[in-house]
Amino acid sequence: MQDQALGIAHYWAQADDVIRSTASVLLAMSVASWFLILWKSWAWLRVRRASRALDRFWSARSMDEAIAVFRPVDTEAIFLPLAASAQQAAARRLDEASMAARIDRSELITRALRQRINEAAARLESGQTLLASVGATAPFVGLFGTVWGIYHALTGIAASGTVAIETVAGPVGEALLMTAFGLVVAVPAVLGYNAFTRVNRKLLAELDGFAHDLHAYLTLGARPGDSG
Repeated sequence: MQDQALGIAHYWAQADDVIRSTASVLLAMSVASWFLILWKSWAWLRVRRASRALDRFWSARSMDEAIAVFRPVDTEAIFLPLAASAQQAAARRLDEASMAARIDRSELITRALRQRINEAAARLESGQTLLASVGATAPFVGLFGTVWGIYHALTGIAASGTVAIETVAGPVGEALLMTAFGLVVAVPAVLGYNAFTRVNRKLLAELDGFAHDLHAYLTLGARPGDSG
């Protein structure tokens, strides 16, 4: 019974508005970070599904047929915009009087590919700033609750004039819980950020290689390394 009396519910009932507000902020940060982790994990799985279609893309008989390979699987719009934009840049007819007409077709394709890669990178990295912010700030939010709990303990001691366990147990318990909550919120956010940074780096390297092959095919008529 004593363990139940000194549980989280007991400390929450004794907490003031500052501690409750701090805990609510940590809860909101935790919900946001876990939502992003689950959402980006699902998105990453769909991107990996699209990347497995690269072999079928290069086995197609024409560029239109190859682009059609990505339509049902590239739901995250990572590989499909790259191929479609490169094809459009290669087939684009420019006004002879325009400045773009003075640019080599290879440069036009390169520019289109670069724009789509930048857009894909932004899409893959969306949400990671929030994860990094949560991982960096959650321990300090918890530390604020810790400092406030210690302040309450010292205030209780000063008011009573004696150091009694019942005077400091509640505020010290609040302080320790806020420290723990801050770490519980921060650790998944940091791990998620590091994991997504790593997989995004691999995906962007794969996307860059795909763009290089597309550029070679549209300008030379063959992928690098193709015989004949």
